[in-house]
Amino acid sequence: MSRPEEAGLRSCYADLHVHIGRSRDGQPVKISGSKNLTFRNIAKEASERKGVELIGVIDCHSPAVQRDILDCLNSGEMEEIEGGGIRYRDTTLLLGIEMEVKEEGGGPFHLLGFLPTLQRMLEWTEWMKPRVTNIMLSSQRIRVTAMELQAELVARGGLLIPAHVFTPHRGLLGCSADRLSDRLDPNGIAAIELGLSADTTMAGLLSELDRYPFLTNSDAHSTGMIGRECNQLLLKEPSFAELEMALKGQDGRRILANYGLHPQLGKYHTTFCNNCKKAIPNGEQVAGSCPSCGSIKLTRGVSDRIHQLADRLQSVSAEGRPPYRAQVPLTFFPGIGPAKLERLFAEIGTEMDVLHHIPRERIAVVTGDKVADLIVGVREGKALFTSGSGGSYGSIVQS
Repeated sequence: MSRPEEAGLRSCYADLHVHIGRSRDGQPVKISGSKNLTFRNIAKEASERKGVELIGVIDCHSPAVQRDILDCLNSGEMEEIEGGGIRYRDTTLLLGIEMEVKEEGGGPFHLLGFLPTLQRMLEWTEWMKPRVTNIMLSSQRIRVTAMELQAELVARGGLLIPAHVFTPHRGLLGCSADRLSDRLDPNGIAAIELGLSADTTMAGLLSELDRYPFLTNSDAHSTGMIGRECNQLLLKEPSFAELEMALKGQDGRRILANYGLHPQLGKYHTTFCNNCKKAIPNGEQVAGSCPSCGSIKLTRGVSDRIHQLADRLQSVSAEGRPPYRAQVPLTFFPGIGPAKLERLFAEIGTEMDVLHHIPRERIAVVTGDKVADLIVGVREGKALFTSGSGGSYGSIVQS
């Protein structure tokens, strides 16, 4: 059997959930997104500072974003590639959308979709326009069922992925249904996005998910958050066609590893009482109420929700499932502010290099010994964390 290098395949990092905050002319797209999170700035950040070669740019359905894409293509700064996607230097941007669906018996949830070409995205916008209130904005509620949306997307050669599937806000299994098959055709799901508060071991408690590849994406609302979760893929080149093959495990293409935020750092890992504003440790809920004040006004944490849905006592790793490696963005480390971050990028390497490859001694030159030890500690699985809940991130425990 030939090695990947002999087969012409190579490793690359992919973050497939990055939002557009504004168009180049200031048109709002993702209201909660940073104003400098434009199509062009995403490309520059991913290529020059993050070391991420495949970026899923959500919100490409917006006509304002499409104008920006056409400007980048017409200027020659970017090019549309044969395998699907827009190439900028060493990075390929995939054209994506995030849509919100609300069905009877459950809360609203988000679905990610990807299409191979700009022309197909333009056609999708025309299909979507009469079914949403404002085609310009991100994550719009769409007036069709999830299965209708899925069938339309797949028929156009697209890929459908349930977004942050376990989160209590806008996650299909987090707030809408107990099984994927309650909302979607199981055969038309390309992958499952775990979300910031879950990992492979947690998801392995649900046998329904064994058949699907897992993805760990940033859901970035600012350029600094690009790559905070990402995937290591083995591809011939970063493109839509190669991603589709990797998700199917075809011709040697595959997911090599998921790099996810340590689930305890996620905003919704632990259940939170909205009345007394306290996190409730796993297992301490009594009949769905807060053990401290008795309130039933709870935001159920991802950990508790997964255990509620679990159909087996022990986590099972499906055959071929890649390793999940806990990753902590540089901005989460104490003492790394904007100035030190710029020094790291200028003197040491991209964020992926610093987090996963650069020796401790080189990192310490910029950060000092204590922070360098923390970075390497996370890399080696030795770090400790306090859990996030109720919309607030967890944190690294400093010794």
